Parts: sequence; C-alpha cells; structure tokens
Amino acid sequence: MARNTQVAADPNAPPITQLLARFVATHPSRGWSDAVDHEAHRTFLNWLGCAVGAARHEAADAALAAVRMLETAPQATVLGRRERVDMAGAALVNGITSHTFDYDDTHLKTIIHPAGPVASALLALAEHSGASGRQLIDALVLGIDVSCRIGNVMYPDHYDRGWHITGSTGTLGAAAGCARLLGLDPQRTAMALGIAASQPVGMREQFGTMTKPFHPGAAAQAGLMSALLAKNGFTASGKALEAPRGMIQTVSTKCDWREATDELGRRFEISFNSYKPFACGIVIHPSIDACVQLREQGVRAEQVQRIELKVHSLVLELTGKKTPQDGLQAKFSVYHGCAAGLVFGRAAEDEFSDAVVLRPDMVALRAKVVATVDDSIDEASADVTAVLNDGRRVQVFVEHAIGSLQKPMTDGLLEGKFHGLADPVLGAGATGKLIEACWRVGACTDLRTLTALAVPA
Repeated sequence: MARNTQVAADPNAPPITQLLARFVATHPSRGWSDAVDHEAHRTFLNWLGCAVGAARHEAADAALAAVRMLETAPQATVLGRRERVDMAGAALVNGITSHTFDYDDTHLKTIIHPAGPVASALLALAEHSGASGRQLIDALVLGIDVSCRIGNVMYPDHYDRGWHITGSTGTLGAAAGCARLLGLDPQRTAMALGIAASQPVGMREQFGTMTKPFHPGAAAQAGLMSALLAKNGFTASGKALEAPRGMIQTVSTKCDWREATDELGRRFEISFNSYKPFACGIVIHPSIDACVQLREQGVRAEQVQRIELKVHSLVLELTGKKTPQDGLQAKFSVYHGCAAGLVFGRAAEDEFSDAVVLRPDMVALRAKVVATVDDSIDEASADVTAVLNDGRRVQVFVEHAIGSLQKPMTDGLLEGKFHGLADPVLGAGATGKLIEACWRVGACTDLRTLTALAVPA
C-alpha cells in the first residue's frame, strides 16, 4: 500500500548550507571587532577551565577507558590528564569534561553551550596539525556563529521537542570550525556541513546522567570527522540543512531562515555568550542568586520555616527534581540550588558533590522550598521569599542573575572560577600560567605549548 508522503515543508528555503559554507571559508581572519575577539578568548578560557576541572570525574575515566580500547594513536592531549589519544578521542573526552560540571558557557537566546562541541574539536585538530592560535580563534568565532545561528533558526521548537540543542547544533559548529582550520574551500566546507547535518546528537531525557555531557563530546567528535571526510572528498547534499527533508525541517517546525544569514559577517553570536558563576542548569541561577542575597542580608538556614519560590514554568520543567540522589541530579534541582545558595553563599562544583547533596541539613532545607509557577516572571528571573520562624518575611527579586549578559562575569571573576576548577588538578602555580596562556592564545604560534600547561606535572 502506498504511503502518504506529504510533509508540511518549505521547498523554497534559502540556500543556507552554501551561504554559511562560503562565509566560513572566506571570511577574513580577525574580521570582527576587538570586543568580539576578546569574547572569543573569554570563551576559550572558560571552556578550558571547565574541561580541566572535570578531568578526574568518573565520567572522564569511563570515556577515556572506552577510547583507549580502540588502541588509538597519541595525537592530542586529554586536558587535565597525562594521557594522549587520537584527535577524535580527545575531542570526545574534552567535550565531555567541559560539560560534566554544567559550568560552561551559554548562548542565552538558545540555551546552547557553544564552546563544548566547537572548542573541543578545534583544539584537538589544531594541536595535531600545528595550527596557530590565531587560526584557532578565527575558527572558534566562525564555528560558534554557525551553531548558534542554526539554533536561532529552530529555537524554541526544536528544544521543546526534546532535542538537546547543544549537541544537535554542535555537530554543525564543530564541522564548520574544523573546515575553517583545515582551510577547506566553500564547496568542501558545504560538504562538511552536509555530513554533520546527518549527525544531530542528544535528547533531553538524558539530563542528570553522564550522557548529557556526552552530547557535546559526541558532537565535537562528529564535527571533526565530518570535516576530515570532506577534506578527503566525501560528499553530501549541498542543501542538507534547508531541504524539505534536510536537518532543520526534519527536527523542527520553526524554521526562521532569516536567523541564519541576518547580518552575517557583521553580527557574531559569540558576542552574546555568557558564563556561569554556578555549576548547574542556567535557569536555576536567578534562584541561587536570590538565596545568596538572602544570606548576605543575614538569613540563615536554621531560621527558615520555608522558602517561597516563584519562577517561570520552564524552570520547574527543566530543574524540578525535588529529591536528587547525587550531584548530577542536583544540577537539575532548583530546590538544591536554593539550599546551596542559602547555606554556602555560592554554588560551585563542591556544592554539587554527592556528599553535600545527601547531607541531612541539605535534604531538610530542600524540603522547605515551595516552588510555584508564575509565567508572568521571565525565565531568567526569580522571586524568592524566606519565611522565618519568627514570622518575618524577607523577599528578593532577581531580574537578571550574576553571569547574565546584563550582569556579566568580569575577567577577574572568570580567572577565579578557573582557579577553583583547575587548582585541584594542576596546582595554583601551573593554573596561573595556563590562564595567562589562554589570554594570549590568539598570538600563540604553537598550541602544543598551551596544551602542555594543561597536563598535571
């Protein structure tokens, strides 16, 4: 019996695969403002610190053990460890560790964590190929532009369907960046994008497990391989992104094609990157910020009868785990985030350790958090009231949390975050040298001098 093959698709979509490929292949080196270039260095610094910080996590151990079973050639560095593996394996493992703590960068318009897939692929390829730091930064800006522009085309429909948009667009950003680093012409860059378009990675069902950070790692690996295949003549559809049965129209009903090319080469999405002061899902940050402010006003956990939390529905949809059993689950618990902010005045990785999550006082305080949905409150805001045992009510409303575009982390705060992540792995002195190297990466002639600093003595 014949099937009904009619699809609600747009057969007249613009040729964005070709347009983006030409942009990536031909845009001038450092063809953007000093502010954009500085943001690229901030993005690289934040990504590398996150990757080094999680180098000893059990997810890193498991991923590296699997990669080494392939008996790979030692082509590239596993950040924060002494092991060296093949380029694709390094892209995978470094992509995993950069996202393991959920502490990485965020393109807030799409909730994409863009550096994980793109930087992980690029550094592995650059280290092996001998590319310069300038070539790396150029490729990082352009690769992130591709992934976030495609995210803009599809968000929020694509995300609401259950796709982890960091992974699904990350394959494209990694492929674009690696194609640029390899010096591919527009035609072969289009093939790299086309190959990557058949490999979107990641479902939101995996949030709270090791497979969530696997998504950016797998996207980095897939994007790198897509560019290598294209370099060697492997072919794909030249309209793999926009065709009626191409990637975008298959995985999303929202297809705002203008987002792919609007101000292309003049507006760079890396300019809208933000960096997390708290090691958890971005939608929890306003609630944590509010509880930190309550603590600064003198409110202590033992005084609290209950914490009344009003948030957008997305917050509870993504981070509504009331009784997390380990650190990974707690990163998706606004209840734990509030408790951490009030008890510790911070929510770095230590506050999401299994031991802290299971502490009786934390369990008891989480139970006092009463969360209600109020969609008149923006998803980037939170209204928190501490009701005290003596009847007093202390309220804090956070419109924009620390780390947002409106209240960005300074370079100094990023360095402090990097030290907090990397000092236990590398030591404070070595971490300081690595931070200095990250700020100068655009002028680095041999990236192997940088990756050597990311290896424990």
